[in-house]
Amino acid sequence: MQVGIDQIGLYTPNKYVDMVDLAHARNEDPNKYLIGIGQTQMSVADSTQDSVSMGINSTRRYIDQIDKDKVGLLVLGTESSVDQSKSASLFVKTALQLKPEVRTFEVKEACFGLTAALMIARDYVRVHPEHTVIVIGSDIARYGVNTPGEVTQGAGSISMLIKTDPRILSLNDGHSAYSANINDFWRPNNSKTALVDGKYSTQVYLDFFAKTFNDYKKLKGWSTQDFGSLIYHLPFTKMGLKANRLSVEGQDETTSKRLEKSFAASKQLSKRIGNIYTASLYMSLLSLIENAQLEPNSLIGLFSYGSGAMAEFFSGNLVDGYEEVIDKNSDVKMLDRRKKLTIKEYEDIFNEALMDPEDGIELASDEEPGNWYFAGTKNHVRQYKQK
Repeated sequence: MQVGIDQIGLYTPNKYVDMVDLAHARNEDPNKYLIGIGQTQMSVADSTQDSVSMGINSTRRYIDQIDKDKVGLLVLGTESSVDQSKSASLFVKTALQLKPEVRTFEVKEACFGLTAALMIARDYVRVHPEHTVIVIGSDIARYGVNTPGEVTQGAGSISMLIKTDPRILSLNDGHSAYSANINDFWRPNNSKTALVDGKYSTQVYLDFFAKTFNDYKKLKGWSTQDFGSLIYHLPFTKMGLKANRLSVEGQDETTSKRLEKSFAASKQLSKRIGNIYTASLYMSLLSLIENAQLEPNSLIGLFSYGSGAMAEFFSGNLVDGYEEVIDKNSDVKMLDRRKKLTIKEYEDIFNEALMDPEDGIELASDEEPGNWYFAGTKNHVRQYKQK
């Protein structure tokens, strides 16, 4: 029985900062951001967008195309949770009008959250093949205005439908996992912004990639040449580029060029949206299948990493006809519809979003009609509305 990804939906807020503008404002050479970090734009979430609203909006991209009565499980992975107790997935489930019998919860392990949700979904469908599962990664990456990590911020969500006989990617058996209790990145309960040791985190990321990639190849009896594409969690695109360079070391020219070309395709969305934590790897997958010319049944390797730290390497095979399921034009339109912010506008919106709105004050959204947004709290209960 084949189980895998049948639908993918992307959402990112309607505002962005241009990296050249940000570099000039920070008295930096733009190439430090454009080449050294590998980013061109960064999506910005205002006070009306959070992990719940973005998760709803990414799932709306395909919800009308599926049989909602078959959904048996909804799992949301995030490190931008809106409540210390109540799952964000309950708000999402209600907005999507899923039946009460749907099991739902939230999972967390930094940027590994959506991969954890995916693996839970895969195993659930294997036991309940008549059901489908919605998995969501939804996050806002915040490090602070004029901080070293500022250029690696972003906001967005990826939602996927997992089922038997998938139409995009069929997941293969087996994986390679590796974890360690380290402090390369974390966000204390009393902080709205993350703390990170950037150089250390990059080195751990690369070490964990080499470990899990090599272990996976040994497990499966495969070589690097067997992969049509390798994709990565991308907190910023240069991080993935460094991992991809490790993967092609010592490979023949054909393999190296193929993996370099596929990586270039996989980073296009990330370059314009930025870091979306749990969903970043799966935004790479969406970018790959939207921008690369892939062979039928192409083997795709996926490297997932969550700081703190947890890593996993696994793979899937592309399903023939996947092109009919994805909607690249709508994704391009969504990015192009965003408003370009001045640096002053960005800083004001960013700092305002760090503060909880006063209870009882209703927030208004400038999003497009149909999208959901956080409308503030009423008697300290979060309110979500559709524009």
